[in-house]
Amino acid sequence: MPTVLDPIQSDAAGKAERLIDKHGRVIADLRISVTDRCNYKCVYCRTGNEGAVYAELPIADYLRIARVFVGLGIEKIRLTGGEPLLRRGLTDLVRELSGLRTLDGGALDLALTTNGHLLEEMAEPLRDAGLSRITVSMDAVDAEKFARITRVPGSYERVRAGIRAAQKAGLKPVKVNCVLLRGFNEDQIVEFARFSRDEDVIVRFIEFMPLEEDRLWTLASVVSMKEIVEALGRFRPVVRMAPNAASETAVRYTFDDGVGEIGIIAPVTQAFCGACSRVRLTSDGKIRTCLFSQSDHDLYGVMQRGGSDEDLVRFIRQTVEQKESRHHIGEPGFLKPSRSMVHIGG
Repeated sequence: MPTVLDPIQSDAAGKAERLIDKHGRVIADLRISVTDRCNYKCVYCRTGNEGAVYAELPIADYLRIARVFVGLGIEKIRLTGGEPLLRRGLTDLVRELSGLRTLDGGALDLALTTNGHLLEEMAEPLRDAGLSRITVSMDAVDAEKFARITRVPGSYERVRAGIRAAQKAGLKPVKVNCVLLRGFNEDQIVEFARFSRDEDVIVRFIEFMPLEEDRLWTLASVVSMKEIVEALGRFRPVVRMAPNAASETAVRYTFDDGVGEIGIIAPVTQAFCGACSRVRLTSDGKIRTCLFSQSDHDLYGVMQRGGSDEDLVRFIRQTVEQKESRHHIGEPGFLKPSRSMVHIGG
């Protein structure tokens, strides 16, 4: 594996210039998809068709790209997929990334999003390798309903075991993400509230976005933030919590007794683009400045042509400069992104 190097782009005062887009937003959050393979075929994501062509970079190339980004002020890296736990060499990548230091000399905030199916076996090795935090995608707390959503029998028990293993390994607090899709799992809102309170996890509801392969999304299929809050309130009075950071995507709630935490990520009905601090790297090495971009920016192509780290820096800066001001979901003329979520990276 490549060794960890120092930041490479500095100004006259010796401090690296942070990534800032043309709208004045500081880019400090990088999501890296390490594979677009997945062992689930969730109804809101995959078509269920076989024969897809998968694209992955060598682990060493992801590390090189991450190092360059950290040298430009990235402070948080989240590893995603597809399903990242399918990727061979993942713990080696986590170990190397955990050795990187931010421009301020602090430790990198290193997180991972997984469907949890393989987490029971991998939670402890990932924590030992230096993983900071983990998020598990889990769209029902009912085994039969969960299997219908994932289209994998026995998936619920595997994910529950993975969450317990993550907690035991010390990857706390575990976050559980639930995509709500009308007609599938909106009846799970209160059940997830109980789950948060009983299992000591942070539950985050996510509005269904137009990122599925089947292109079936409609505005009517979205369970809105307003509906979610109303459902929670019928269970027990809710109290809004202060954000952890200005760029935080989730609006946070607890209950009147302070037990449990629910976050709501509402990109459709209450977009948070104005404080966006993230960019994404797809599993085949392309930068996406927004989930809903109509184009990719081929960073890996620069590497394949023999580009130096300085060449990568120039390409990244030019790309971030073009970052969109916002998405346009639900507006007249809105175009769904050129790639689905599983190919972009969660």
